[in-house]
Amino acid sequence: MDFKILVSFLLIAHSLAKHDKYNGYTVYNVAIRDRKDNALLDAIKDDFHLDIWKLGNPTRDAAVMVPPEYQASFTKALLNNGIEYRIRENILSALGEFEKECNLWNQRRNINAYMERLSRDYPDIVTLVTAGQTFEGRSVNYLKISTTKFEDQTKPIYFMDAAMHSREWSTPPVALYTMHRLVEELRNEDRDLLQNVDWIILPVQNPDGYEFTHTDERMWRKNRSLNASVSNCSGVDLNRNYDIFFGESNASQDPCAESFSGRYPFSEIETQNIRDILHTYLDRIQIYMNIHSYGSYVLYGFDNATLPANVARIHQVGASIGAQIDTKKLPEAYHYHVGNSYFVLYPASGTSQDYAQDIGVPFSLTLELPDFQKYGFLVPPKYLPQINEETWMGIATAARLSMLFYKERIN
Repeated sequence: MDFKILVSFLLIAHSLAKHDKYNGYTVYNVAIRDRKDNALLDAIKDDFHLDIWKLGNPTRDAAVMVPPEYQASFTKALLNNGIEYRIRENILSALGEFEKECNLWNQRRNINAYMERLSRDYPDIVTLVTAGQTFEGRSVNYLKISTTKFEDQTKPIYFMDAAMHSREWSTPPVALYTMHRLVEELRNEDRDLLQNVDWIILPVQNPDGYEFTHTDERMWRKNRSLNASVSNCSGVDLNRNYDIFFGESNASQDPCAESFSGRYPFSEIETQNIRDILHTYLDRIQIYMNIHSYGSYVLYGFDNATLPANVARIHQVGASIGAQIDTKKLPEAYHYHVGNSYFVLYPASGTSQDYAQDIGVPFSLTLELPDFQKYGFLVPPKYLPQINEETWMGIATAARLSMLFYKERIN
């Protein structure tokens, strides 16, 4: 299966998911004046079963999905605190157009088949690796792309992963497109990216949750692990499960909550996989990029309101990524904001971004893909080629900076 066919398949699959659960749900845009307003949303989210798609700031509204039985209480809480809101155009109603159930096994198999074909057709530069098995027995696969089989210690490693949060369907295509541009459609101007950088690309970090969003609940965020002796609720928020600031902020100990951090750090096989890759190649990983959707942000640590010692250079890399993407962005998308995640967005404890930075990765970044101001997680398929192309430009500029900084690091 070639890349264009794979993308076409993904576009079709984007249009197929069960939707009955969301009948009557409403998405609200909430005008955020300061951090206190975000704190209020965080404080009431469990009481009203809120699904906070995106927290906001004075320049960008928050987006919150609310079940029908809690909408009156939610809006009353906002008004009592002087917070303005508006009902977003009912994009959830679009789910009603797609009643056929998507067989994600076929989709995931085709993603894996694409990686298998690259490793088979380009054995001199591509290696397929299985990181481990998930709770439901699926393989977590990634590619190592290198002209020197990862043996040249003078080359930095660029490690990216996607689909940590399973409902963020626009993230795997970015990872797959990066593979495509490095291997199948390597252009003359990009040969330095293959010759001088080694790549680790993991397109679906959370395959169990990713499948569940296609077969059962489109907005499912967590993985699908279950400890029946503790709760009948499934899933852990993988971006709260790392061993840094564990459980301190924007994380829950309720297994039924969207932000359930797990019972202890690295309780989940998916986070163990990322941890082990990071430690295996820690001496050479120059950039770790955790790709999410959505928001138009490039973020870095730390989430306890402190900054890494090399914050100036981290900001330089992040700003270069955002600036490159902005040169190609669509008018309806926000410009990229770049900065510390605590101050630009919100604090979140136990994240992979903070963990990688803390253990010694020089540039650990969270990339939130474009916010088109209207669609949230339900990005129409027509936007995927645009997202892939513009994000590639940011990825490429970061890789070139990583070459320069890595030379300084090893000299």
